[in-house]
Amino acid sequence: MKSFKFKQFEIQQSKNVFRVGTDGVLLGALADVESASHILEVGTGTGLISLMLAQRNPNADFFGLDINEEAVALTTLNFENSPFRTRLKNKHQDFKTFETEYKFDLIVSNPPYFEESGSDKDKIARQTVELNFKQLVSKAAQLLSESGLFSVIIPVEAGDIFISIAIENQLYLNRKVDIKGIENSKPKRLVLEFSPMEKELQESEFIIEKSPRQYSDQYLELTKEFHVFNKS
Repeated sequence: MKSFKFKQFEIQQSKNVFRVGTDGVLLGALADVESASHILEVGTGTGLISLMLAQRNPNADFFGLDINEEAVALTTLNFENSPFRTRLKNKHQDFKTFETEYKFDLIVSNPPYFEESGSDKDKIARQTVELNFKQLVSKAAQLLSESGLFSVIIPVEAGDIFISIAIENQLYLNRKVDIKGIENSKPKRLVLEFSPMEKELQESEFIIEKSPRQYSDQYLELTKEFHVFNKS
């Protein structure tokens, strides 16, 4: 499968591992990584999000987990081929049974979000088979530092239930970004950031395309340090 080239790194892809997509790019570009030193990604896939965050924060170290052995091998390859290789590690591990003495300043995840279906396509990555929202949130709450952040991108329809699960685990919504696929449409995704510390909620809106196949100025500005855009 064709690799995906960014300005500072390249992502090798596989037909059996969830591929580079807009959701991952948005989380990698929007997650609040500036103050973090120790970062955990749950469900690395290709390693895209950790690589974007490593580019944004040159002082942080990263640890990634994935339950899919092929994804771990792919992430390892992409990490090792990047200019950030010395700060990136990953492991074949079920997040539910992950144990560490460390607390993380930032935990990021583009989590499974479809209920189980008859399709095998992207089964682990795209369905809540191996890791549901309750398991994800409760484990993240245990591993966050006192001032840490938990950042996810999820479908807008799942927002209310995800936020309620977070509250049950003493995680408070600090930031909410409504993601619209195209201008004048309804939001389709949410970037949510939680913390053990209750703060004033910051809300914003983000538009990916101003018209079909035409990226918005907002998206171009956000991703200008990553994407190699073809000049028209």
